[in-house]
Amino acid sequence: MTPPDSPPPFSLRSIAVPAFGPALLFNVGEGAVLPVVALSARELGASVAVAALIVTLIGLGSWFFNLPASLITLKFGERWSIVGAAAAGALALLAAGLSLMIPDGLWLLAVAMGVVGMSASVFSLARQKYLTEAVPVEFRARALSTLGGVSRIGIFIGPFVGAAVMHFAGISGAYWVGVAGMAAAAVLAVTIPDLVVAPSSSAAGPDPTLRGVAVSHAGVFLTAGAGILLLSALRASRQVVIPLWADHVGLDATQASLLYGLSGAIDMLVFYPAGKVMDRRGRLWVAIPSTLIMGTALMLIPLTAAFTGLLLAALLIGFGNGISSGLVMTLGADFSPHRGRGQFLGLWRFIADAGSTAGPVLLSAVTAVSSLAAGVTATGVLGFAAAGVFAVVLPKLKHRRNY
Repeated sequence: MTPPDSPPPFSLRSIAVPAFGPALLFNVGEGAVLPVVALSARELGASVAVAALIVTLIGLGSWFFNLPASLITLKFGERWSIVGAAAAGALALLAAGLSLMIPDGLWLLAVAMGVVGMSASVFSLARQKYLTEAVPVEFRARALSTLGGVSRIGIFIGPFVGAAVMHFAGISGAYWVGVAGMAAAAVLAVTIPDLVVAPSSSAAGPDPTLRGVAVSHAGVFLTAGAGILLLSALRASRQVVIPLWADHVGLDATQASLLYGLSGAIDMLVFYPAGKVMDRRGRLWVAIPSTLIMGTALMLIPLTAAFTGLLLAALLIGFGNGISSGLVMTLGADFSPHRGRGQFLGLWRFIADAGSTAGPVLLSAVTAVSSLAAGVTATGVLGFAAAGVFAVVLPKLKHRRNY
C-alpha cells in the first residue's frame, strides 16, 4: 500500500504540456518555412546551387552550434535556454520574411537560416537535457521517443499551415506562421513552472569542460557514437532517396510528394510503442530492428520501377525510422554522466548531426561515380553497418546505462 505522504506515481501525461508543447510549436514553425526557403532564395535572384546552399545553412548552423549550445544550456539552464532559442528563432524568421521585401535581401535570408539552425540546436539540446533529468529512468525512452515523435508531427503539420496562410499572404505567409509558432513556443516555455529535478549525488569538484568530457568518455563516443553516426546518415539519406528515385522511374511531383507524405505518416504512428519497448525490453530491441528494416528497404528501392513498389519500400522505411524515434536521444541520455551532461549531449548531438550531413554526401558521391541505384544501395549498407555496431557495442556498454 502506498504511504499517504509519498508522491503520486509518475505519468507522462502529467508533464505533456511543459515537456512537449514547446517542441510541437517550435517544429510547426520550422516545418512551415522549410518548403519555401529555396523558393525564397530563387525569388531573390539566387541560382539553384546558391538556393540549395541557403537551405543547407539550417543544418550546418545546427551542427556547428551543438557544442556552444551545451555551454549556453549550462550557463542559463534548460528552461531559459528553451525560451531564448525559440525567441531567437522567431526573430530570425521575422528577418527572413522581411528579406523578401528589401533589395539585396538574399544575404539577410542566408543569415536568418543560419540563426534558425543555431536556435534549433540550443532548443533541442536543452529540451533533451530537461527530459533526461526530469523523467524517471524507467520512463526515459518513452519520454524521449515522444519528444522525437512530437517534433516530427510539428514538421509534418507546419507545411500545411504555411500553405493555408500563403494562399492569402503569398510566400512570406509561411514565415509569419514560423514566427507565430516559435514565439508561441517561447511564451509557453516561459509561463510554465520548471519540473522538479532531484539534485545530483555526484561529488563536488571543478566544473567539467568539453575537452574533459570528450576525453573521459572517448570510449563511448568512438563505439556507440559510431552507431549513432551511421544511423543519422541512414536517416538523412532516406529523405533524399525517395524523391530522387521517384523522379528516376518517371513519377511526377505529385506522386513523389504522396510517397514522401505516406512514409512520414507511418513514421509518426509508431514512436510511442517503440519507446515502450525500449523501456521494458531494452534499447537493442529497437536499435537493431530499425536499422535493419531501413537498410533493407533502401536496398529494395533500386528493384522498384513503378509507384506501387516504391510506395511499399517507402512505407517500410517510414516504419523503420518511426520505431527509431528517440533512439539517438535515449542512448545519449543513457551514457551521459550526471556532471557534464550538457557537454556530453552537445558532443553526442555533434556526432549525430555529422552523420546527417555525411549521408547525403555519400549518396551524391557514389551516384556521381557510378549510378543512382549504386548510391541508394550504398546508403542501405549503412543500416546493416549500424545494426552491427549496436549489436556489438550496446551489450558491452550496458553497465553505463543510467550512469
